[in-house]
Amino acid sequence: MDNPKSGLNAVAEAAKQAPGKGLPPVHLWHPEHCGDIDIVIRADGVWMHEGSPIGRKELVRLFSTVLRKDPDGYHLVTPVEKLKITVEDLPFRAVAMRREGDALIFTTDVGDEVRASEADPIVVETDPTTGEPAPRIHVRRDLWARIARSVFYEMVEMAQEVDGRLVVRSGGQIFSLGAVT
Repeated sequence: MDNPKSGLNAVAEAAKQAPGKGLPPVHLWHPEHCGDIDIVIRADGVWMHEGSPIGRKELVRLFSTVLRKDPDGYHLVTPVEKLKITVEDLPFRAVAMRREGDALIFTTDVGDEVRASEADPIVVETDPTTGEPAPRIHVRRDLWARIARSVFYEMVEMAQEVDGRLVVRSGGQIFSLGAVT
């Protein structure tokens, strides 16, 4: 894309417009769909562009701030463009967790922090292919993070058994991790 105000350049410029550390108001932007862009967020969390990993963490972070999920899929959105991308699983990975008071705070691979709560729940489903737990946490709007296996093991270690289920508590909520076997 040669035009400096289109494609990746426009996405990067729009993301930079967010005040401070806040996120751009992508939910307020409703540009026309401009097409697809060859960006894939792989199931392992690696962001790819035209078949190569995007190596700059700052650029991935920047793109993550203008990511939005619409009924027709995931898009990078600016005030004037909407570019569809491919997400193999979920767009983010929860790669760390800590307890602060009664809250579990998760850190994603793109630097977001989310407190497990009613608004940002932990959901554990079973992967139909492997039969393994597939835990996730809500990050913002309709964007979720897959909870890394090591983080899930930490959660299991701190869990309590209640009525035949392992549960963790955060923000006054109880989240089930699954049945005790």
